[in-house]
Amino acid sequence: MAHPVGPGDAPGPPPPPPGVPPARTRLWWRCLVGGVLLWAATAVVTYGTRNTNLLPTLILLGSFLTPTVFVLWAYERDGRALGAGLILGCFALGGLLGVLGASVLEAYLLHPSVGLFLGVGLIEEAVKIVALMLVLRRHPHVSGVRAGLVLGAAVGFGFAAFESAGYAFNAVTTVHGLNFRALIETEILRGVLAPFGHGLWTAIAGGVLLACREPGGRFRFTAPVVGTYLGVAMLHALWDSMHGIAVWLVILLTSTTLDTQLFANGYLPEPTAEQKHLFTVFSVGGLVVVTLAGLSWLLALARSGARPPKPAPPLWGERRSPPGG
Repeated sequence: MAHPVGPGDAPGPPPPPPGVPPARTRLWWRCLVGGVLLWAATAVVTYGTRNTNLLPTLILLGSFLTPTVFVLWAYERDGRALGAGLILGCFALGGLLGVLGASVLEAYLLHPSVGLFLGVGLIEEAVKIVALMLVLRRHPHVSGVRAGLVLGAAVGFGFAAFESAGYAFNAVTTVHGLNFRALIETEILRGVLAPFGHGLWTAIAGGVLLACREPGGRFRFTAPVVGTYLGVAMLHALWDSMHGIAVWLVILLTSTTLDTQLFANGYLPEPTAEQKHLFTVFSVGGLVVVTLAGLSWLLALARSGARPPKPAPPLWGERRSPPGG
């Protein structure tokens, strides 16, 4: 017997017509292996020849490889019924709109302060949700947790790809000339961390947003949607501020009266071996905790997508009539 498809699940792809070979799977794996080899070859040639004409190729390959691989994986796993065009639109158009919107809002609304990273989290998560809604405005039939997870991840990974390209460009251009080593290190680091950032957070937000979408296509900003937005914005803020949190914890646990006096006079004491060790533990451990919280949330949403949905909660201030009334 075929397993029944839950209301939140995207139906599987239809069987191919007779005589047509089935679609090839694990494209994401071939893209990963081939992309890594191409990026490594480009990095070696660029570093060895110092040919600046190859810099755009190196930056684009390194910035888009991991996001593209994970979007392909999501498409092959749960997104075939949504269509490659819609997923590609969320990745490219949604990601680009998100980056542009975040740049404008952050330039005008944010200033150096204690709450800077919280503001970044609130703005960037908001613009990615709005970008997803804009892409889906002509697709009123698209709804459900699984669809939201796939399309939200596509927008988030698109955002991450464009953002990483900007970070890579800033890393290679310095006042002392081109820094190829910084470019390579930046692309490797952001490529490894990409699955646990924007793609993860926007997948969670997209899953809840489309789970609460009305059959006619209207988006409902219910309490779960707003709460999810605030939750992923907080994860985003904690991720970005983990370096500062780690420094604060190290100072709190190891500072002495002499250190306090030096800080007051504008001097930064040389960190001890113990402080360096604690900083590594707190910074890496903090990122792991934030990542595990996000992954647990995502898995819970994915499991809920296979169960019959509960009635959508009312909008804030909306009163629901009793049955038969």
